[in-house]
Amino acid sequence: MQKYILIIITTALILSLILCLVLFVYIRRQNRELNYINGILKEINAGNRNRKILLDSDSILADIGFGINLLLQDSQDTIIALQKAEEAEKALMTSLSHDIRTPLTTLIGYLDAVHTGITDAETRESYVETARQKAYALKNYVDTLFDWFKLSSGEEILEPLPCDMAELTRNILEDWIVIFEEKHISYEIDIPESLIELTIDRKAYARILNNLIQNSLKHSQAAKIGISLKKEKDVTEISVSDNGVGISPSDIKHIFERFYKCDKSRTDRGSGIGLNIVQQLVIKSGGNITVKSEPFVRTTFLITFGPVHTLKPGPPL
Repeated sequence: MQKYILIIITTALILSLILCLVLFVYIRRQNRELNYINGILKEINAGNRNRKILLDSDSILADIGFGINLLLQDSQDTIIALQKAEEAEKALMTSLSHDIRTPLTTLIGYLDAVHTGITDAETRESYVETARQKAYALKNYVDTLFDWFKLSSGEEILEPLPCDMAELTRNILEDWIVIFEEKHISYEIDIPESLIELTIDRKAYARILNNLIQNSLKHSQAAKIGISLKKEKDVTEISVSDNGVGISPSDIKHIFERFYKCDKSRTDRGSGIGLNIVQQLVIKSGGNITVKSEPFVRTTFLITFGPVHTLKPGPPL
């Protein structure tokens, strides 16, 4: 009997030793992993944002390490987003400062010349007229900028109503035809006589069409411009085309970005936000806008309302 008791006691002691050894190894491993995690966190806190916690999948701390990595990744993404926003804000302020200061400096220069009396009557009258034009150009820029801020901040509220797009488009183009003829630009307008009904904000559509035409006249150096309106099945299409200098492949992917200007193919006039305003208005109106360009052959801005439409190449203007 004592022999069995001795065996039991010995077995229990061996099992206890084994258990203690396992616990020792386990606790030592956890301490090592905790020290490793603590070291990584200290490095991250010191500025090394690229460190990650790497643990074996069977570790009891693996889920904790994975969760910390997710938090670190989210934090890194937030930091990157904030940095991009800060860079965009700096670029915005730089662009605004340049675009407002330059015409304002010119305007002041003409007015100072008139004020000091260093010009004769004829020159003075010319300077006053130039200053007046510069003032109106600056006002137009500020108005455009205000429109863009309203759109970007979500303050712009559209009021879509059913309307005849054919009649609305013809009314908008009436004033442009006079300008085309004054500038000796040939034009081709294709608007059907039939009713094309669409629910849209009239003022927003007028701004879209006016901005596209103004963009073409100001930058393309085109000799011919085309405006067309048609409806195929349930898709309404409006296009503005010209045969001017066009848009290079490197520029076309950025053409709707705010304050982007095509330095190589277009002049430096303009705010750089006209096409961004167009895109925002089209999207807010439930439409889509695309552009395709073959320099000196045909550049087309196509607006569609309805299912997604693929822009097809058109013939030369």
